[in-house]
Amino acid sequence: MAHEEAVMGGKDRPEGISPTAVEGAPGLWRVDLQRHDLSIEGREVVQSRVEFTPDSPPFKHFHPGEEIICVLQGSLEYTLDGQPPVVCNVGDALTVPYGVHHQARNVGDGVAVELATYVVEKGKPLLTRVE
Repeated sequence: MAHEEAVMGGKDRPEGISPTAVEGAPGLWRVDLQRHDLSIEGREVVQSRVEFTPDSPPFKHFHPGEEIICVLQGSLEYTLDGQPPVVCNVGDALTVPYGVHHQARNVGDGVAVELATYVVEKGKPLLTRVE
């Protein structure tokens, strides 16, 4: 399997996407809210608002630590390797364990938004795509 760090890019902003969001993949937009070292040596917390357009294609990826998700808007379907897909709606939370390959897709009609909190190894790419 080939792995690559997702590249942040930018283009015309779809309706409903935050004005400060940066496109991280087709139809997937991020607003980084905070990044801080933790009291656990070699770990940091990164918190982002992630926005998915209705046509955003899912892509498999992983993180160098845990991802704690809370859906703020819309409905998102998460698929974690070895588990059946689960749909999360507004207010639902999900934790993705360290290094687990997963993907998310918008299963609603409009923009879907999650608050993603990552507790990760400092100095490693936050997101690595799995081809």
